[in-house]
Amino acid sequence: MSLFNMKNVTQSYGANTIFSDLSLDITTSKKIGLIGQNGEGKTTLLKLIAGIEQPSNGMISWQKNLTVGMLAQLPKQDDHLLVYKILAKSFADIFLLENKMEQLSLKMADPNAPLEKLLDQYGQLQQDFEELGGYEVDASIRRVTSGLHIDALLEEEWKTLSGGERTKVGLAKILLEHPDLLLLDEPTNHLDILAIEWLTQFVKNYDGAIIIVSHDRYFLDDVVQEIVEIEQGELHYYFGNYSDYVKEREKRLLNEFQEYQDQQKKIKKMKESIKRLKEWANRSNPPSDAMHRRAKNMEKALARIELVKKPLLEQHKMEVQLTTKKRSSKNLFQLNGVSKHYGEKKLFENLELHVHYQDRIAIVGANGTGKSTLLNLLLGKIQPDTGSVEVGSSLSIGYLSQHAFEMSSQFTVIEEFRDKISVSEGEARHILAKFLFYGQDVFKKMNQLSGGERMRLRWAQLVHLNHNVLILDEPTNHLDIDSKEMIEEALSQFKGTIIAVSHDRYFLDKFFDTTYLLQNEHLVRYLGNYSYVRSKLKE
Repeated sequence: MSLFNMKNVTQSYGANTIFSDLSLDITTSKKIGLIGQNGEGKTTLLKLIAGIEQPSNGMISWQKNLTVGMLAQLPKQDDHLLVYKILAKSFADIFLLENKMEQLSLKMADPNAPLEKLLDQYGQLQQDFEELGGYEVDASIRRVTSGLHIDALLEEEWKTLSGGERTKVGLAKILLEHPDLLLLDEPTNHLDILAIEWLTQFVKNYDGAIIIVSHDRYFLDDVVQEIVEIEQGELHYYFGNYSDYVKEREKRLLNEFQEYQDQQKKIKKMKESIKRLKEWANRSNPPSDAMHRRAKNMEKALARIELVKKPLLEQHKMEVQLTTKKRSSKNLFQLNGVSKHYGEKKLFENLELHVHYQDRIAIVGANGTGKSTLLNLLLGKIQPDTGSVEVGSSLSIGYLSQHAFEMSSQFTVIEEFRDKISVSEGEARHILAKFLFYGQDVFKKMNQLSGGERMRLRWAQLVHLNHNVLILDEPTNHLDIDSKEMIEEALSQFKGTIIAVSHDRYFLDKFFDTTYLLQNEHLVRYLGNYSYVRSKLKE
């Protein structure tokens, strides 16, 4: 059954056309991954489906009484509302019934009231209340907030929450509303691994239709049944998950390129034939009208050919190449019996960690367990409460923070780049172009950049400092899939040592052969990737 349908839809903002002549049909219970490069119009398409925006041209229709819920990237609420009250708004119908039941109770207290009639009404309301889950509201709220690891925020006011916390609360609210069609725009951003795994199961068990915009390849592989790709203003459809899409897309592009080449050869031959016929016709004495007619007919046939669009085999991608000028000592870091507290909160105690030359170490764990604190201990930014941190010699450390350039800055991109890298303006622009900052992009103010643009700029700086040790805190955050793959390729060829904190399970599985799990105030070492850790924990 069709829930949503759009035909020949065009969306423009002034003279800027985002896409044109798109058609899409969404049926019951489908779980769809919507992917495409930044700027292709994924969020715009979600807003059209949600009814938040109207199309410039074309037709859009929804099934009667369809409920649609969309996770906003920047949700808004009353500053003074408690998180619990915000989430309770998801049960407005239940609270309306509860209010009607309370009013009937007051009426039944009147000795002159028609008691039998009121009891019948109350019984019907109570039945509706139970069917809607009225007695399970609190349990539902706590189940979802526990799964997303935000139960500690329930008594906090909205104004006190960080951007990441607000996104998590917005996600919890939309999940509790349980619409027929659920639209999720980057739902795994700001979630730790355990919360992502909980969300994965929630989405798998969801009985409505879902469209997910995400750069999380592992998540897409786990939950979607179809991929819809938006590319150069067109939609392409693939059955299966993300891995299936990668294979099928390659086949499609190769077939389209072959079709394009075949048509170009045919067109070339027709043009040569037309040229020869005209030459022969003009050489004849007298000139041949028959040959001219044949040439004219071939020109008409050529004009009627529907041209095959040349497929875009390669998107613009970052050019990342990591080099080291000198090697470090054999023993880089040694933490012995390290403990760290913040006030009464104990993060970890008696922690042991040894890092050797060319190790590739991943550190995983839930938010708040102290992963970033551990990195700051290695960097010497903070000192342990007990124990010691020993640092080797000849270390040139490149640190990438998940909060890269978080503070607003009036610096432009090129000024920020040259603040760390001593090169001419021309050389800086050449380097920045390799990280997808073209033309006037380099003069954007830092406070105008998206999360992905900030991360690309930080990588541009890291690449040109020739470090032999990389300490990375969420290095793939906000990057699109193409950029993630370029980072992974560069790291695979890096000759130095890498220590990374990440919630990107695809990145963790592909790249790291040693994983440390920070949990319950202790650090446990596993000789394997993240999936290996999960399998051991399940055992």
